[in-house]
Amino acid sequence: MASVQQRAQYSGDIASALLAYYGRNARDLPWRSPPGTPPPDPYQVWLSEVMLQQTTVAAVIGYFENFTRRWPDFASLAAAEDADVMAAWAGLGYYSRVRNLLKCARAVVSDHGGALPRTAAGLAKLPGIGPYTAAAIAAIAFNERAAVVDANVERVVARLFAIETPLPAAKVEIRAATDAITPARRPGDFAQAMMDLGASLCSVRNPQCLICPLQADCAAQKAGMAETLPRKAAKKAKPDRAGTAWWIERDDHVWLVRRPDRGMLGGMRGLPDDRWNARADGDSQPPFAADWKAVAGEVVHVFTHFRLTLRLAATAAPIDENSLPPGEWWPLKSLDSAGLPTLFSKAAKLAVRASRKV
Repeated sequence: MASVQQRAQYSGDIASALLAYYGRNARDLPWRSPPGTPPPDPYQVWLSEVMLQQTTVAAVIGYFENFTRRWPDFASLAAAEDADVMAAWAGLGYYSRVRNLLKCARAVVSDHGGALPRTAAGLAKLPGIGPYTAAAIAAIAFNERAAVVDANVERVVARLFAIETPLPAAKVEIRAATDAITPARRPGDFAQAMMDLGASLCSVRNPQCLICPLQADCAAQKAGMAETLPRKAAKKAKPDRAGTAWWIERDDHVWLVRRPDRGMLGGMRGLPDDRWNARADGDSQPPFAADWKAVAGEVVHVFTHFRLTLRLAATAAPIDENSLPPGEWWPLKSLDSAGLPTLFSKAAKLAVRASRKV
């Protein structure tokens, strides 16, 4: 197989072929500018890249459009109430992103006059912006030549260069190969073209090599092993954890708490629970003594590092208000507006269904 250095000489051909393909086939996304036109609003590029971390384009579009309607720029987002932004993010997952989103918006306003730094190096100093996100924003919003490598690009480049080292060890080699073929002209379009190619023709299974614009340069396709790349090291099994959430209902209202800023689902509204976490099961101790009844069924939710089975216990008996953990009564009829993360949204639906059967 050719080395990165040997194949770098073809980078102009690769970039030209890919940009021509992108001009004909670019996805129409609300945070993009059409191929070959001036870059999009840096705020929208930043927001989309944060939302897209470990999340699909289809899942993000609605959230992006809602956010940009409510908070169209850094100043408006920085001034927003934390609870409102958390609620608007609910269901999108990976909630540390939204906490960092607010920190970043406020840092941009307070330290940078409401405008993003224009280089990857400057962007990487902001909260919640890692090397990939910094490179993507710099390339797409500011036309800086930067190697942009997400999961789709990893797959394209691993095949293009026939990189057989398993991930994650291959990341350094893949990034070097991406850098070798990234052009100085239209680096943002090139990055988005690579992402689109990985999301369409160069898919995980059954890549459509015969109609790929990079077929002539693809070492894996020539070797007949495109579908086997990139290789991945065996994943460790996720540990199983168990916990209990407490459904406290009164007069068609349910008691919701705000979770601590640090930790799982930090800063989000939720049901009181028994302190389960990624390292240990919950302790099954309710927040106060009451006539607790187990709710039939359970909620299974997979986090990044563990799998949680959440049971539910409910009480509607008269209770001493002073015994409640800090929180608020929320009307059941508008529970959808509470911005519950997916785990607690599932648990709430389970409790409501059970109460209707009683």
